[in-house]
Amino acid sequence: MPESNNTAAPATEPKMLKMTINGKEVEVKEGTSIIEAYSQHGMSIAHYCWHPGLSVAGVCRLCMVEIEGNPRLQIACNTAVTDGMKVNNESEKVKDAVKWGLDFHLINHPLDCPICDQAGECGLQDQYMAYGKYTPEMAEKKVKKHKVVDLGPRVVLDSERCILCSRCVRFTDEVSKTNELGIFNRGDRAEIGTFEGKPLDNNYSLNTVDICPVGALTSKDFRFRQRVWFLKEHNSICTGCSTGCNTRVFYNKEGLFRIKPRYNKDINGYWMTDTGRDAYKFVNKEARLLDARVVSNGRGEWIAPKLAARKAGEALKGAGKSVALVVTGQYMNEEYEALLSYFKNEVGTDRVFHWINNPETFDSFDGLLARGDKNPNTKGLLAEMAKQGFTAQWRELAEGLQTGAIKTVVVAGPENQAVFPDLKAKIMELSKASKLVWLQAGKNDQLEALTGDVTLIPLKTYVEKTGTYVNYAGIAQKVHKGLTVVPNALSLVEVVALMKGEELPADDTYNQVGLGRVHNEFTMVRGTL
Repeated sequence: MPESNNTAAPATEPKMLKMTINGKEVEVKEGTSIIEAYSQHGMSIAHYCWHPGLSVAGVCRLCMVEIEGNPRLQIACNTAVTDGMKVNNESEKVKDAVKWGLDFHLINHPLDCPICDQAGECGLQDQYMAYGKYTPEMAEKKVKKHKVVDLGPRVVLDSERCILCSRCVRFTDEVSKTNELGIFNRGDRAEIGTFEGKPLDNNYSLNTVDICPVGALTSKDFRFRQRVWFLKEHNSICTGCSTGCNTRVFYNKEGLFRIKPRYNKDINGYWMTDTGRDAYKFVNKEARLLDARVVSNGRGEWIAPKLAARKAGEALKGAGKSVALVVTGQYMNEEYEALLSYFKNEVGTDRVFHWINNPETFDSFDGLLARGDKNPNTKGLLAEMAKQGFTAQWRELAEGLQTGAIKTVVVAGPENQAVFPDLKAKIMELSKASKLVWLQAGKNDQLEALTGDVTLIPLKTYVEKTGTYVNYAGIAQKVHKGLTVVPNALSLVEVVALMKGEELPADDTYNQVGLGRVHNEFTMVRGTL
């Protein structure tokens, strides 16, 4: 019998088509739509309803193009490129069609740009300035619709601003698959809404705000807090779980205000979870441990973190197996390498323990982005522990504390305390040690209330340092320092250097936040919905 051949046939490369856009010859893959061709080659084209992460709706009728040999204008979103096609969107015929389209979109749109949260990043403003600038001919009164509609726990709707692009409806149908939104009524009375008894309440609801091209959908959390032109942005990743969604963090000298997704086709596409967006809250100064706290003989004092780290290092020197290290999956590869090497080679202990925050749901997955492993770098931690030969089990730590064999416990605690449901229980358990050194970014009343021999040292958060995270799939992602929130805070690499008695280079506190109010802005004064 001949041997079977199970070798898969090699994937064929997609056919490339040549086309001309506005006089420029380009190549695109077969199956590409005209609007995708414009987008891929950085060319501007009017549109509202098209979004690369959603199905084609073709309802805004703005992406008009003229195709050589075709007597009528066509919409670019639903027209596929053919070989040799010549298109343009710069002719007077196209410009006139787009102006008429904009006129109809704006017939009932309120002129409330001064109070609209979308001002500064509004598709209506941008497209009008690029393709509009017409004299309106409508004399009829605008149709009034519902304002400040509470769609769910995170999103507010202003129906008057909505242009019925249907992006949000398609998102809940196709991406989150929760189907809360629909378009109700007809004609100029049509408006977005939720079905009765089904509010917009899923872990991806704020993506509808991101993709809304006008100010119809706004975030309750961000609403009226900032004008976007006062914000800087920094590319980062979400540390809310092991997916590692790519993000942009928005901030100014008052602090961080929001997180939005950044496209990465291999990890998160265009989306991120609602819970991941809350990560900016534990970074801001009001949630942070600002100095080190040292408690001895029932008395506590606040001291410089560098001094606290040096003193902790002196106490650990040569302490051997009476010392245990507890590590969470919240830190960077470079920090794990420095920390674990120090405890193995300088302290001389093999008692290194992985604190798994939610073992019951650790391997769960919602089918889209959210994972039960609520740590950005469990993979990196486990790889470094294996490399260093650490295999201790948590029961050994419990036994060591009970018998007194373990006298000192050092904890690289959670940066994001909200995803550690057992935090209080672990503090109670680990505080049984004769000496406790706890390293983490956020303040914690329970830790600060401990009266034993306790040292708390403030750490930097993920936006304040440079390093590498490895997500659930083993993809390593490098992030770079973008800003400084707590100048005194240290990275784990810096803590280790200080424990060794080394000097640190001069602090780099560029883009420092927490310095006061932005000029001529009332950002923290908010009304009620």
